[in-house]
Amino acid sequence: MATAVAAENDRLRCTRDRGHGSRRKRTSERGFGGRSMSREGLALSRPYQQAIEASRLSSNTNRIGVDMKAVVYEGPRQVSTKDVPDAKIERPTDVLVRVTTTNICGSDLHMYEGRTSFEVGRTFGHENMGEVIEVGSGVEKVRVGDRVVLPFNISCGFCKNCERGLTNYCLTTQPDPSFAGAAYGFADMGPYGGGQAELLRVPFGDHNALRLGEDAEEKENDYVMLSDIFPTGYHATEMAGVVPGDSVVIAGAGPVGLMAALSAMIKGAAKVMVVDRHPDRLALAEQIGAIAIDDSKVDPVQAVLDETMGLGADRGCECVGYQAHDPQGNEDIAATMNMLINAVRFTGGIGTVGVFVPQDPGAKDDLAKQGKAAIDFGTHWFKGQTLGSGQAPVKRYNRQLRDLIAAGKATPSWIVSHEISLDQAADAYKNFDARSKGWTKVLIKPGMSTEKKAN
Repeated sequence: MATAVAAENDRLRCTRDRGHGSRRKRTSERGFGGRSMSREGLALSRPYQQAIEASRLSSNTNRIGVDMKAVVYEGPRQVSTKDVPDAKIERPTDVLVRVTTTNICGSDLHMYEGRTSFEVGRTFGHENMGEVIEVGSGVEKVRVGDRVVLPFNISCGFCKNCERGLTNYCLTTQPDPSFAGAAYGFADMGPYGGGQAELLRVPFGDHNALRLGEDAEEKENDYVMLSDIFPTGYHATEMAGVVPGDSVVIAGAGPVGLMAALSAMIKGAAKVMVVDRHPDRLALAEQIGAIAIDDSKVDPVQAVLDETMGLGADRGCECVGYQAHDPQGNEDIAATMNMLINAVRFTGGIGTVGVFVPQDPGAKDDLAKQGKAAIDFGTHWFKGQTLGSGQAPVKRYNRQLRDLIAAGKATPSWIVSHEISLDQAADAYKNFDARSKGWTKVLIKPGMSTEKKAN
């Protein structure tokens, strides 16, 4: 095997050294035209493939027939913790991680409630971090023992979108050619297992795993937020165009909305207003200096105008998504967007990171069932506002935000309300979905003793 691998490496090195000569064929977005491709993007010789397969089988022999615990979707509003087959190295560029912390995300609730195509029997969990316990033979940077946090976007690093920094819309890791982008344990985002489990397979490990420093365990509850919600909140402020001195209004005081508020503060916003109606979540916003606006008590648009001398906020961030509700409890897909369009000033910017979907069969409104919303587009156009939308490219921000945490300049764990074991997941989902008082952010610790109660 070693001889075959070395020979193939020499061949590939020589090919690279020759550069882009006339012998190289025209490339497409998904690989080299006309050539047999591996998923990693290199045309591998048969001896090399055989050597890699032998290595993989050898390294995983000790896990054959072994199961791991995981949170499994059983149908609308039903999850259970059960034994499933171990995650394992499947490709040379894979990394295997022992999960130490994995979060329940508001996006998980869309699937939990049965509002997506998420399949029964699959595992949830796209906000993950842990310790590397095994690496594939093609991994060069990441090492066994490294503490890593994993972007929820699974990306290759070499397709057209990844090379442009749009790892949220990777063309390689999404198996459906009509879609783009992949994620762990998520509807329509590829077949990848979720991380609410004891082990997690990480494709393209060198590219996707962000290594952490010596304080990884001490600040674990902070660093795990780099997997999704901290970069997602930051992305909302980027799309909105937040700069120092701006006034910012944020729709939603859930975990992502609170991260957007924190990000706006980090960027030097002069005034940050957060609109919600859950007192416990609004209280968290006030803890970092934001102005809490309870839309069950006041008109949020008028409240923003009052705070901005009648002009409206410079920037707005939508952090709720398609299951937004009005203060009376009625679901209204357009509620938060229309609030922001009317609360943001002329020529202001809006960043939308709340999840919206192309189809929502579970919606009560016929328009919403088609993924459409009756937004005030005429007002939006008339005011000359900009609008950015979509999932966050986590890798664009996670290193910088990691370093802010390491330097003590950001502590996103202030929103954490509960730390639980895998066996307590069903109860946690029930409470988080119901927005029970005090359930603001739930962290699952797979290594936590079953007997230990949630704090």
